Amino acid sequence: MCLAIPGKVVEITEENGVQMGRIDYAGTVNTACLAYVPEVKVGQYVIVHAGFALSVIDEQEAARTLALFDEMVQKAAEEGQDVFGMPLDEQGGDKE
Repeated sequence: MCLAIPGKVVEITEENGVQMGRIDYAGTVNTACLAYVPEVKVGQYVIVHAGFALSVIDEQEAARTLALFDEMVQKAAEEGQDVFGMPLDEQGGDKE
């Protein structure tokens, strides 16, 4: 399964002549290439897939998408699985 999750651009930098960004995904920050969205500004939301920001989206669309993702995670958890279909009871944690 491939997911392209919205994230908020918190910093824009340049590495070896390529525009890069630090992207915040609900508290987890990773780096993504911004070469395909050169118009993006700090504070805007982007859709990132495989390390590349593919499009700029507005804050309302990002919020709707993140809410749907949260709903999907919650539904899977109710069925005892993570979002990828793996059983939650087999994912680490202390087993006594």
